[in-house]
Order: sequence, then C-alpha cells, then structure tokens
Amino acid sequence: MELQVMNSPFNQEQVELLNRLLPTLTETQRIWLNGYLAALQGSANITISGAAPIATMVTSATVISKDVTVLFGSQTGKSQGLAKKMSKKLEERGFQVTLSSMSDFKPNALKKIQNLLILVSTHGEGEPPDNAISFYDFINSKRAPQLEDLRFSVLSLGDTSYELFCQTGKDFDKRLEELGGKRLAPRVDCDVDFDEPAAEWMNQVLSSLSEASTVTSTANPSGAAAESGAESEYSRTNPFQAEVLENLNLNGRGSDRETRHIEISLEGSNLQYEPGDCLGIYPENHPRLVDELIEALGWKAEELIIINKNGEKRSVREALLRNYEITLLTKPLLEQAAKLTASPELQQLLAAGNEQDLKAYLHGRDLLDLVQDYSFKGVSAADFVAILRKLPARLYSIASSSKAYPDEVHVTVRTVRYETQGRERYGVCSVQLSERINSGDTLPVYIQNNPNFKLPENAETPIIMIGPGTGVAPFRAFLGEREESGAEGKTWLFYGDQHFSTDFLYQVEWQKWLKDGVLSRMDVAFSRDTDKKVYVQHRMLEKSAELYKWLQEGACVYVCGDEKKMAHDVHATLATIIEQEGGFSTEEAAEYLARMQQQKRYQRDVY
Repeated sequence: MELQVMNSPFNQEQVELLNRLLPTLTETQRIWLNGYLAALQGSANITISGAAPIATMVTSATVISKDVTVLFGSQTGKSQGLAKKMSKKLEERGFQVTLSSMSDFKPNALKKIQNLLILVSTHGEGEPPDNAISFYDFINSKRAPQLEDLRFSVLSLGDTSYELFCQTGKDFDKRLEELGGKRLAPRVDCDVDFDEPAAEWMNQVLSSLSEASTVTSTANPSGAAAESGAESEYSRTNPFQAEVLENLNLNGRGSDRETRHIEISLEGSNLQYEPGDCLGIYPENHPRLVDELIEALGWKAEELIIINKNGEKRSVREALLRNYEITLLTKPLLEQAAKLTASPELQQLLAAGNEQDLKAYLHGRDLLDLVQDYSFKGVSAADFVAILRKLPARLYSIASSSKAYPDEVHVTVRTVRYETQGRERYGVCSVQLSERINSGDTLPVYIQNNPNFKLPENAETPIIMIGPGTGVAPFRAFLGEREESGAEGKTWLFYGDQHFSTDFLYQVEWQKWLKDGVLSRMDVAFSRDTDKKVYVQHRMLEKSAELYKWLQEGACVYVCGDEKKMAHDVHATLATIIEQEGGFSTEEAAEYLARMQQQKRYQRDVY
C-alpha cells in the first residue's frame, strides 16, 4: 500500500521520499521520529507505527487538538512560574497552548478563545499586579464581549494576612461568569503555601479538558522533546543549604537602623539568577517566642507531633521553630482557633458586625497574644498546630550580579524590631540574620525568578532607578551587570534614606560607579538631615525637565521598595512630571504611564 498524492498534503517528490523511507525505519527510529514530530508541532496527531505507509497516517487521523490560552498576572513571578508549569503539562497531553502575560495579550482576541486559564496574584490591598492592570480594566469595562462559548478556570494566589485575600482572582472568576463563561474547574484560592492546592487545580483542569477532548498525549519514550540544559535540583520545595560568607551591618554608628548585607555561596547548587530576581530564604522563628508559646500552652517541648502528610515527626519545639508561622494572625486562623476553645469572647470577636474590632485585633498581634488573651489550656499540641499555616519563605531582591560574583548571591535586609501591646516584636527572618546567623552558618535558599523586573534587552537603553532604603538592592545588581557586560546606556539612580552620615547604603560603590561612568548620575534625599523632610519624589520633581527628556529618549523606569507609601508617591510624581513637562492632561499622563507599563518600560518590584 503506497501513498497517493490525492490522499495527502504532500507533493509527488515528498510522497516518493516518504514511501522509500518509512518501510526502512527501525522501531527505535520510528519512536524517535514520532517524538520529534510531536515536539515540533506540539501535537500527537501523527503516529508512526510498524512499517505502515504514510497514507494510513494521513487518512485515518481523526484526533483534533484543542487550543488553550493561559494568561498570567504576576508581580514577583510566582503566577508566571505556575503558568509555565501548567502550559508544559498541557503540551505534554497534546494541547496547543498560547502562554502570555495579561499585559501582552490583545483583549480583542478574547472573543475567539474557547479554553482560558487565568493564573493571577493579588497585590497590595486587593489590587491586580502591574502586568494585569490593563486586562483587568478591560474585562471589567463595558467593552468586554459576551463569552458564551468560553470555558475557563482561575487559579488565584494571595496571602490570608491581607483582608482582601485573592481578590483579583475572585474578580476575574466572577466577571468571566457574568460574561457568559462556563467553568472548566472551580476557582482555587492559594495562600502563601501554594504548591499542593495549585497542583490539585492543575489536575482538575487537565481532567476536565481531557474529558471534552480526544487529544492524545505527546509523551516521548525516547526523551526527544526533553528540555536541554542542566537545571538545578534545588527549588522552592527543595531549598539549597547555602553557606553564609559575609554578614555585615551597612549602617554607621548612631543610626536608628540596622541593615544587613549578606553574601551567600551558591557553589555546587547550579542555581542561576539574573538581576531583578529574588532570593527566597526559609527562616526560623525566634527561640524566645517559641519557648514562651510552649509555656503558655502548657506543652512539653520534646513531645513529638506529625508535621506533614508523609507522617514525618518532629518535637513541638523544632516544629514551631522551623515549620509553622506563629508571628501573624489572620481571620481564617482565628476562625479555626475558635473551634478549639469555648471562649465566648473569641466567638464574639468573630461575630458579624464586629469586623472593625477584628481587624484592629489582628493588627500587630501574634500567636502568643491569641493564646494569652483567650483560653486554650488543655488543647493538645497536635490539634493546635494542625490549624497553623506553614512558615513561608521570605523573598529579598538580589543585590548582586552573578557575572560580578560567580557562585554567590547577595541580599540587603533591614532588621525589623518594634514594640506593641507591651511586648517586643521581631521580624522573623531579619532578626535571625541579624542575631543568629554568622559566617559559616547555612541557610535554606532558592531562586525566585522575576521576569517582570528585568534590564532592557538593548544595553544602550537609558535606565532610571528609584530605590530608597533597601529598595536600592536590585540596582546594585543592575549596575554590576552593566559594568561586567560593558553596557553603554545612560543610568540614573534616585536614592534616599534618613541620614547621609549613617544610612548611605553602598555609598563607596555608587561613588566608584559614578567615577567610572557606569552610573551616569545620582540624586539623593536624606529625609532627617533637613528641617523639612525630603524624599526621592521631591528630587524627581526638582529634575523633572531632565527626567522627562530621558523618558522621551526611551528610558526604562524601575521602582523598588515600599508599596503602601513610597511606590504610590513615586507613581503620582511620574504622572505629574509627564503632565507638566509634556503638556498632557491628567488622563493623557495616566495613559502615557500605562503605555510604558505595557511596553515594559515602567517596572516595579514593590512590597
């Protein structure tokens, strides 16, 4: 049986070549070729079995591949990482996948989509991340089309310590239903420990899609489609035990602040990072707080409890030190805690109508406060820790270029100490790094890639960096990278802190880069050195004409630091400068900034 041209999409010359080749292939060659074609086309529509001629493959193929669009909205890269993972799973099952950030997606194409997956984080107080804003605004506007043919599902990332937990994902889920869409799988809202619920959501979506489709797997026995390149075995779920090389206080004597510069060895980990990425550190709770908590609950520190689904056991003290979050109270935690005690006062605090009292109670208190304020005597350690969430890693903007410091990663961490409710409080990771980590000690770490905070591809593009306090950390990495790569684009840094004499972080390095031309110009604001407090946004306004000129030349703007106050003020200042210097209306200035975000010329790493 030979292939006839009329039965196939091939020309006569191709037909002759295929009919000569296929009968001669060995089993191994057929498997390899099948995998190659599947990987090349993202589909398993072509199957080579035995010595069957190509005519059989072409005329008997009835499998129809499904298109799936995967959109992500991500501030730190977590949603994007999960979106890539989901896309890979879909492709392995023969689906045609379009993966895109929401900022790159053309909203007008939404009407044509049949299968849509949304993976999105919630930023700040219920706000969408920067690269989701434009799509979020479109989907909630009158311009959004009816989507009766759409099947969708939403994976939402958030943090239960925020009042509007996973609000952006909830908004997308509700709005897509209002527009006529049908759910492939129910929305899943993930807390900071998102691995298991995210995996369950993926499985539900894959099952739902597979049931409605005849798509077959592109599994490749020979591994022809496997990704190349050596990847590190270490990750968020399998952190690397990294040795601390240096731990220095950057602030001068007399400063009200303590800022640690930590240098960490990545030798032997094969962990890779780029400027703009973050380092995840799994911290330990303060031993004093752990001991006070155990005493208040009347537990035995060495009692063994199960800490995970695998049945692994640890002592109560070890578990509270390393496994569970004990410094933060959330509404879900109090609701679970209320089931362990008959306290009428706690029930009243959680009752409808007392939302403001509850919000006030949650602010600034920890688990020890809860235990001391309400009666939990007699509650077993096993029952109590079962309601606690896992101790999450802390993410810090990387302050080094791997080109400048091979096999090392540096972070800049401000130590947090304060007193409230008559008791001293500690920043979990920052105080550990300050008080209990020395050179030679190890820390469990991983790299959190952040594709949304990256240097421009064109090394000649001017960059404007705005980073007061520890927000300057990634810009040390940016400039180190540009120095090593010989980039010639102009660079401008706005930096601020409290006092010039004690709080000018990395002062010597900035001065060297200014002298060498790696840093073209620098403007500083030290808020406590003058009668009137001066911040980075004031320096920006003073240089508004020149700053606008840089924007017109195509400069990229980067902002890193406090989201609640600084980032908001800087954004407003940028809008004011564009409005005044460009002669725009308020609305036009806002559109100018929105276009910059769309073009990835305005990127923020704020927290």
